Amino acid sequence: MAYREKLAAVYFIAMALPYSVYFTLVATRPPEPRLIDMLWLFGGAAIVHAVLAGLGTLVVRIQSGAEGRAQPDERDRAINRRGASIAYLVLMTGAVIAGVMMPFSAPPAKIVNAALFAIVIAELVNNGVVLMSYRRGWHG
Repeated sequence: MAYREKLAAVYFIAMALPYSVYFTLVATRPPEPRLIDMLWLFGGAAIVHAVLAGLGTLVVRIQSGAEGRAQPDERDRAINRRGASIAYLVLMTGAVIAGVMMPFSAPPAKIVNAALFAIVIAELVNNGVVLMSYRRGWHG
């Protein structure tokens, strides 16, 4: 597995775990959560995400040696551009739903969670596309 492929896997897992817990907790609470409670919960998930990503990156970098210090080549940059462009479309779709459609029918907590969900899903799509591009040998 290539160095940048490993990083994409680490980032995907580091993001998927804490935010899936966050969105599960928020979705299963019977009363509508207060925004301050959501902020504390999301802040905790963000800290866990940062710690997991940092530790995972450190482990992958140590294990990769010289490959981890190498600059990305043209293929790596093309794969990153592809992931970012697809993730941008996902993010814009989520932003339109959360910012244009939902204010007319949803309470503030649901709008905030929809926007956060769009951000998380877009980043997961970015890392997923990068990971799958390396897996399937995409060359741009």
